[in-house]
Amino acid sequence: MTDQDSGRREPFGRRLAALRAERGPLCVGIDPHPALLADWGLPATADGLETFARSCVEAFASEVAVVKPQSAFFEAYGARGVAVLERVLADVRAAGALVLLDAKRGDIGSTMAAYAAAYLAEGAPLAADALTVSPYLGFGSLDPALAAARETGRGLFVLAATSNLEGPEVQRADAGSGTVAQGIVDAAGRHNPEGEGPGAVGVVIGANLPRLDLDLSRLNGPVLAPGFGAQGGTVADLRRNFGGVLRHVLPTSSRDVLRHGPDVAALRDAARRTRDAVADLAG
Repeated sequence: MTDQDSGRREPFGRRLAALRAERGPLCVGIDPHPALLADWGLPATADGLETFARSCVEAFASEVAVVKPQSAFFEAYGARGVAVLERVLADVRAAGALVLLDAKRGDIGSTMAAYAAAYLAEGAPLAADALTVSPYLGFGSLDPALAAARETGRGLFVLAATSNLEGPEVQRADAGSGTVAQGIVDAAGRHNPEGEGPGAVGVVIGANLPRLDLDLSRLNGPVLAPGFGAQGGTVADLRRNFGGVLRHVLPTSSRDVLRHGPDVAALRDAARRTRDAVADLAG
């Protein structure tokens, strides 16, 4: 999909908004960790990985707006695992979903530029529609990724207030004018100016947080909300925490859907039930 005026890919924020309107706001993860492979009766090998991933794509890539492969679980199998990931990225796109690669990359200078070339450059084997990134070397360290995403019409999701128990010791720290997490949200929002449609620079905020204490009113970009389902996050939590910005929220479910495998029909039904449970958040 391209901008007719520029010949470039249509910006990620617009593509996401259009697909949310069509398929709802759910993001489903593909997290082939060894325990799940075992539960599915699959070996912890590259062949088991491929069977798992292909079953996921077949089950729900045509049902939901966003599919989020967790890169580490593919990388663990070396070159063969990365080759599986390449095929998953292509197959998810072919099924009409957006691919959000969960790699949480973050570094400085030429190294961050290399990550941007690997995951955001047009034609790169591992290029996704969007990428998770870490700002904890300073938000400015993300500049190469921000530039690459802007150039190619891709998106970024910046870790802000994550769903893990260890996060608050850094993310809730006082940065003088507010918490570290609020500073990240504000910095992301500066890349999503009002009047240009939904922005492409989003943040990651846990769906299961007991309280938010973040002002998202100026973000004008998507919010990835992991922790929905198996980690305790509910629709009520989403409504309480995200209030007026619900239209930008992407609740993310992985284990709650994946535990229904290996049967493809059961996986598809689980994805549909979860999608329908959060459908009215797309409004």
